[in-house]
Amino acid sequence: MTTPSGATPDDSVWRRPADQPAEAPPPERAAPTPPAYQGPPPTSPPPPGWRPPVHIQPPPPRQLPPQNLAGLEEQERSARTVTYGIGLIAGAVLIVVICLLCARIVF
Repeated sequence: MTTPSGATPDDSVWRRPADQPAEAPPPERAAPTPPAYQGPPPTSPPPPGWRPPVHIQPPPPRQLPPQNLAGLEEQERSARTVTYGIGLIAGAVLIVVICLLCARIVF
């Protein structure tokens, strides 16, 4: 948009022309009141026999085999030994690699 030449105030470009009447403000409307809470809808019990008929009865669950607690403890002990052994070997290899890298940097 271009501005008219001459000395005019900054807001004069945005003013309404003098020959046009200003629009009347819209009439104020009353704020609508929210409807009152009526509560939850009433419930009624289901009619008797509303469930579908059951034709096939599933068999009862099987009995689980007994657990060998002593055998489980032995397996956990051997797994822990293997885990510690692998950790010790990995730690030793890591220390050797770090020593080699430090020696290479120094010399």
